Amino acid sequence: MTNLAPLRRALLSVSDKTGLVDLAKALEARGIELLSTGGSAQALRDAGVAVHDVAEVTGFPEMMDGRVKTLHPMVHGGLLALRDNDDHVAAMFQHDIKAIDLLVVNLYPFEETVAKGADYDTCIENIDIGGPAMIRAAAKNHAFVTTVVDVEDYSALLDELDQNDGQTTLAFRKRQAQIAYARTGAYDAAVSTWMADAIGEATPRRRVVAGTLAQSLRYGENPHQNAAFYHDGSARAGVAVAEQIQGKDLSYNNINDTDAAFELVSEFLPRDGYACAIIKHANPCGVATGATLKEAYQKAFDCDRTSAFGGIVALNSTLDGETAEAISEIFTEVVIAPGVHQDAKDIFAAKKNLRLLQTPGLANTAQAGTAWKQVSGGLLIQDRDNGRVDMDDLRVVTKIAPTDDQMRDLLLAWKIAKHVKSNAIVYVKDGATVGVGAGQMSRVDSALIAAKKAERMAETLGLPEPLTKGSAVASDAFFPFADGLMEAAAAGATSVIQPGGSMRDDEVIAAADEAGLAMVLTGMRHFRH
Repeated sequence: MTNLAPLRRALLSVSDKTGLVDLAKALEARGIELLSTGGSAQALRDAGVAVHDVAEVTGFPEMMDGRVKTLHPMVHGGLLALRDNDDHVAAMFQHDIKAIDLLVVNLYPFEETVAKGADYDTCIENIDIGGPAMIRAAAKNHAFVTTVVDVEDYSALLDELDQNDGQTTLAFRKRQAQIAYARTGAYDAAVSTWMADAIGEATPRRRVVAGTLAQSLRYGENPHQNAAFYHDGSARAGVAVAEQIQGKDLSYNNINDTDAAFELVSEFLPRDGYACAIIKHANPCGVATGATLKEAYQKAFDCDRTSAFGGIVALNSTLDGETAEAISEIFTEVVIAPGVHQDAKDIFAAKKNLRLLQTPGLANTAQAGTAWKQVSGGLLIQDRDNGRVDMDDLRVVTKIAPTDDQMRDLLLAWKIAKHVKSNAIVYVKDGATVGVGAGQMSRVDSALIAAKKAERMAETLGLPEPLTKGSAVASDAFFPFADGLMEAAAAGATSVIQPGGSMRDDEVIAAADEAGLAMVLTGMRHFRH
């Protein structure tokens, strides 16, 4: 392959006109002949740039509402011809095909059209055909042709020309070809994913994952692992679209844990009152509601102060200065909230290493979506767990029914258990977690661990007994035996919420009655692996 390739003729055809005129003028100043189409050509003429319409080259006008304009041998021959192949050169001479050395194309805004909720026909009309065809042709022939598909690469192109006397290097063309194929791949992924949803195809034969680099990370979960963070194009509020107000770059683990924290706290809408979730290693070590944001934070912190050190704090309301003061009393990795008051920013400014993120609202936890998990040789894909229950969904199965206060704590514990790694046991009292057991192979062990943590916190706080006494307890899946339930009762729980569905439900219910517990069944499980 030739290293340096000169640019004599360029085709510019873009949907996004950002920077187009400046780029065209810079190319024109370098003596490069310009071809263009439709609106791009008109924008350049209006700016006084000399440009030839592609219709002049092909001998055919744009037709069928612009569907057919560049799908022609005069265009694709100019992009695909191998300049060092005698047969290709002869064919170009015979058919008067001129080489195109630079292709600048960005595609119809299909993703944006879908995001706006456009109807089916409008989305179909925004599927680009000629653009991807030209991009793929130019990228394939990167031995001679330079391809640019992103506005952010315009300056890099001009720098490359300046450094190489109006030519591009093979390394640059290869890089641009890779970017080009990634763009068309992501575009096709967006179209196929949208169409599967539109026609109700829940398990299409092929699924494609696409993303745009948001951040190169220093490393992954461990220093020997390379890592990067990609946006999937979703507008869902959360860490991917958050504004970082201060602090060091987020790490792989920061991003993972911050996402877990914000998804959990987003279960609490502002009408539900103030809420705070503190996360460590993707599991909540404290979650609470309160009359103020500071109270919610303090109650969450008092569930497990040891684990909260170096944790992630997520809030469901605008962060105020009083709450920021309380948070700043210990080392915290990340704070994320849907808004930050100036006084809170000023307080955190003294904590240079603390990452402070502001999101455009809370995540819509009821929104449909998919969750992906890689396994060896494949991908597991499922609906996002947006299941929820309210008072009317619960079935009281014990002789004693929960009181109103117990029912509030039961529903809170259930909401939190959805975000705890299985096997999950969550104790809640007075609107706050008082013990969390996560990720154990045995449900009994989860109950024991949560209770032991509560005992330690009681000692730390100088309480006469653990706050699990009189608490509500949630289990993310059914109790297969009564032993896990009895451990919760031994810890002092007086009410229980669980899915039910075990072959031994009758034994478990009988054990609850014998222990004087109130128990409700949800009929819904929340495994989280």
